[in-house]
Amino acid sequence: MDTDLLAPVRGFLGCATPKAWLDAAEQALPLLLIDHCNCELKAAQAAIRLMRRYGDNDQDLLAWVAPYEAVAFGRMAPEDLLAQPGAGRVPLPTQRSELTDKLHLLVREELHHFRQVLALMQSRGVDYRHVSAGRYAVELRRHCRNQEPARQVDLLIIGAFIEARSCERFAALIPRVDPELGAFYHSLLRSEARHFEDYLTLARQLEGEGLEERVARFAQWEAELIQSPDPLFRFHSGVPV
Repeated sequence: MDTDLLAPVRGFLGCATPKAWLDAAEQALPLLLIDHCNCELKAAQAAIRLMRRYGDNDQDLLAWVAPYEAVAFGRMAPEDLLAQPGAGRVPLPTQRSELTDKLHLLVREELHHFRQVLALMQSRGVDYRHVSAGRYAVELRRHCRNQEPARQVDLLIIGAFIEARSCERFAALIPRVDPELGAFYHSLLRSEARHFEDYLTLARQLEGEGLEERVARFAQWEAELIQSPDPLFRFHSGVPV
């Protein structure tokens, strides 16, 4: 296990994933894979929203993610997406910000992960189907401040927590799943850890010294969601009821 890689992630989070969630995950791997696939798409969509609002308002970004959304909403068969040659990429603009640079790479990687999870599901006979969203991201966003740039800072902090929690859960799942799935989760650790750091870097540029206090507040709220009873089992859910 990449202990040096995971140390910052675990230090950032306010708690570890409860054993009860891991026990439930072992018994619900098909559902876990479906929601993991959804999470990769949602992460890409969230980064695109940030780029369009705070970086480069590029309509091509929407076309980039459209085939993946078509699969998620049942308008395209998963095998048709997998038959396409690669994820497709939107060229970076000549004049661009650090936010655009970092999030453009994140979107590319998240959409690649979406394809990887989809292929893994197909190899295991797991059909892609609609599952309702959990409470995690919605509840975190409730704490966002309304004024700018404070709202942008909070959205970046939330992005950091989503990526950090994903990384921590992949690591915790590795010894509990089969070798093929464990190896796949291990391959995701480095990119998830980098995404968490990139979001924090962008937030720090805006908030400066006040960032740590704000991160501490979100760490408390995030830990409450992870440790409290949750009626829906999802990749980022709390303790299963």
